[in-house]
Amino acid sequence: MATIKDIAKLAGVSVTTVSRALNGYSDVNADTRKRIEQIAKEIEYSPNALARSLVMKHTKTIGLLVSGLSRDGAKDNIVFDVLTGINEYCGSMGYDLVLFNTTTSKQKEKTYAQLCRERRVDGVIVQGIKKDDPYLIEIFDSNIPCVLIDVPVENEHTGYVSTDNVDGSMKAIRHLAELGHSNIAMINGHDQAYVSKERRKGFELGMVEEGLDIHPEWIVNGEFTELKAEEAAYQLLKNNPEITAIFCASDLMALGVMRAAFDLGKKIPGDLSIVGYDDITLASYVTPALTTIAQDTFRMGYEAADLLLKILHQTDEKRVQLIDNELKVRKTTTRCN
Repeated sequence: MATIKDIAKLAGVSVTTVSRALNGYSDVNADTRKRIEQIAKEIEYSPNALARSLVMKHTKTIGLLVSGLSRDGAKDNIVFDVLTGINEYCGSMGYDLVLFNTTTSKQKEKTYAQLCRERRVDGVIVQGIKKDDPYLIEIFDSNIPCVLIDVPVENEHTGYVSTDNVDGSMKAIRHLAELGHSNIAMINGHDQAYVSKERRKGFELGMVEEGLDIHPEWIVNGEFTELKAEEAAYQLLKNNPEITAIFCASDLMALGVMRAAFDLGKKIPGDLSIVGYDDITLASYVTPALTTIAQDTFRMGYEAADLLLKILHQTDEKRVQLIDNELKVRKTTTRCN
């Protein structure tokens, strides 16, 4: 196996010069660097990743920290799509990706800094963190480069990637209003999610923009789960039969609302129009196909990795990346009778 000493001998330079050239130091002559890189390629030199990380104090490894990862979220595929986007970008830049999971209770047992040091990551992308999670404050105070998905935290070492959740929700309400709906309810997520706050804000702004009455008792939480949304929607529709449309803060909850409507004998979209949020894979396959606000979760992951590397290498002052969303009209919405 070729070594760094072999390259030094063939190039007629010191081992130190070869090391600095291969590790990207700027004090090596351009011609010398080029000759060293060519020789390394010819003799098929492969650097020892661990040794290199000790010298450079970088591992070229990015962590994806997911809070609350479980089988319950398998239907929405969002974590996988984000991970795929991160992995594609990291692969193109020569970085490895490791996935690690946490929960609110686990965060009280081990600090964020400890977790990152144990995994030997240069930086972290965080998904699913809640407003009351201990790690959120630690992330803000830490100097470990970090990018959060859907959590608006921004400082020298931290940025975030999200869609414009307010705008997306307003698009949903405009669509329903254009179809003649005025009695519109909302199934939101939970109070500890930033997107819940933003999507509710967009719902309310959209209702005001369209001159429609907001009924606070018609805004209920479904905890971002199919079952909880089904239970909440069943009671909501049973007690308020005048509701003709429901906006859901996630597609998964919209599936629960559809089941509740069927149980009550309501036809979709004849008796009840439904709009979801996310455009998960199942959204276009359920019957009827779900009208939704689509967000590109693969691109969110890709852009999060790009932003994180820019923070790591201090190549850009930008700390926020907003991804476009889109209303996709399918079969769960129709004109109000």
